[in-house]
Amino acid sequence: MNEPLNSHFVEILLLEDEPSDAYLVKMALKEGKVLAHLHHVVDGREGLDFLNKTEKYTNVPRPDLIFLDLNMPRMNGSEFLTAIKADERFSGIPVVVLTTSDFEKDVICSYQLGAAGYITKPMDMPQFIKAIQQIGEYWFSLVRLPQGCKP
Repeated sequence: MNEPLNSHFVEILLLEDEPSDAYLVKMALKEGKVLAHLHHVVDGREGLDFLNKTEKYTNVPRPDLIFLDLNMPRMNGSEFLTAIKADERFSGIPVVVLTTSDFEKDVICSYQLGAAGYITKPMDMPQFIKAIQQIGEYWFSLVRLPQGCKP
């Protein structure tokens, strides 16, 4: 694949407390030719600060898509998902849960809270990279994201 999947840069917010997984997401997007600005935070509280443009995030863009780990310190993924889906400013941003949990209760809960997708992180690196590339292909070449919903 020589051409980028998308014709313009998309803004992705990644909530991930594991540095190695965040690095793999970044590399997979690059290898998958996804034109994206990846913004990384380590927990739900920092994710809310990013969305609300508080603290050190006053000049950040609104994300087009959020990748969300469920198992994070301070504010976990389910708490973050509950908070943003209850806020009309952010409820339209698609959230893809990207986590190690394969418990059915986590899958059901995530969709009930408004997740647009749920992906269990593969344990081996090549499969992990392939999964991120497939997410990129789906969200940035097949699906149309809303352009006019930005505040």
